Amino acid sequence: MEQKNRGTWASSFGFIMAAAGSAVGLGNLWKFPYLAGMNGGGAFVLIYLLIVVFVGYTIMLGEMTIGRATQLNALGAYKKLNKKYTWVGACGVLAGFLILSFYNVVGGWVIKYIIQFLFGGVKGNASEFFGSFISSAAEPLIWTLVFAAFTGYIVWRGISGGIEKFSKVMMPALFVLLVVVVIRSVTLPGAGAGLAFYLTPDFSKLTPSTIVAALGQVFFSLSLGMGCMITYGSYLNKDENLAKDAFIVPFMDTAVALLAGFAIMPAVFAFGYEPGAGPGLMFITLPSIFAEMPLGTIFGLCFFILVLFAAVTSSISLLEVCAAYCIDEFKWSRTKATWLLTGIIFILNILSSLSMGPLSHVLIFGKNFFDLFDFITSNILLPLGGLMMCIFIGYVWGIDNAIAEITQNGKFPFKSRGFWTLMVKVIAPIAVFIVFLNTLGIIKF
Repeated sequence: MEQKNRGTWASSFGFIMAAAGSAVGLGNLWKFPYLAGMNGGGAFVLIYLLIVVFVGYTIMLGEMTIGRATQLNALGAYKKLNKKYTWVGACGVLAGFLILSFYNVVGGWVIKYIIQFLFGGVKGNASEFFGSFISSAAEPLIWTLVFAAFTGYIVWRGISGGIEKFSKVMMPALFVLLVVVVIRSVTLPGAGAGLAFYLTPDFSKLTPSTIVAALGQVFFSLSLGMGCMITYGSYLNKDENLAKDAFIVPFMDTAVALLAGFAIMPAVFAFGYEPGAGPGLMFITLPSIFAEMPLGTIFGLCFFILVLFAAVTSSISLLEVCAAYCIDEFKWSRTKATWLLTGIIFILNILSSLSMGPLSHVLIFGKNFFDLFDFITSNILLPLGGLMMCIFIGYVWGIDNAIAEITQNGKFPFKSRGFWTLMVKVIAPIAVFIVFLNTLGIIKF
């Protein structure tokens, strides 16, 4: 008979690996390097680091606190603390569901590239190869199903036996593989130009749009506003030091993003490619570089395996947000919640995948299904969730109640209490609100 209890983390290390895995995703290894390339290299990196310290830590700690205080999923947590704000948690659950509708598709692309590099890498024109692959009907769906099923299997195994167990293996392995690729990249002839571009701030390139881009990347990279940290926090026991964990997780996430830049920028410059190549950097530019690099097939394989690890550790947290909601609110078994949701999400995966080919002519508000799901989550649900969390803690639930939960009524020290209070009540909501307005096109920088 399957146990109906929600489960808990077996160890502090396991929680940190799982939470860091949730934060470390495709955004770190794919989006961060090309955003740095498009926004002046070192100037973008510097601004990014400052925002992580001020905004990232603030919202991360807030979400973990709400989760542990209630021991419930994202929707249930807000409902328990104040029913009028149940909709905020609902936005997080919906965001996780919709993100998986296209995230699984990209995860499938990564598996395809791993198989490709196992058999010699991408031959010929990398752009044509990628375009031909994603526009076909059947093959991308097969790899999407493999990725979705693997994600479902881990979540089905439970908190300590599935998510924690796999995160404790995949996250250290990800760091090791990333360091291997970094060493190869920085030792390439001509890599120095890429390092200089990446590390030297060019403040002439620093514009308001650069700051907004960095703020948005921090927000989305740390899995904020989508219910992941509330859900993961709900499995914590009261002996866990939240203030410490909320510092470690963004630190690890940022370390991966920075290392990704070291892995990619030197290689891009060494082979004369454009650092601001945009979203095609991972699937077009990098395979072209690996094709020219000595032992490139091996390092390309290593790179896409670590990308897969990053994608899976994020996808399991997104599916867990949805599963925890069904387990808590509808009293479903974990088996029913996991596999029913995986099946429903795969139907949306079909729409997202085919929108690159056979359904590319089907547009809603001028966007195909893939881009529509991305726009709704990235531009509306996530910043709205983060903004409302700050308002909720600062002015509804109350800072004193939150701090009592963080410190366990004085059991744990909280030296940044004054800083966090100012950030959560004033600075962070203003910053997130600016991102929200910018992404919606209401204001433009």
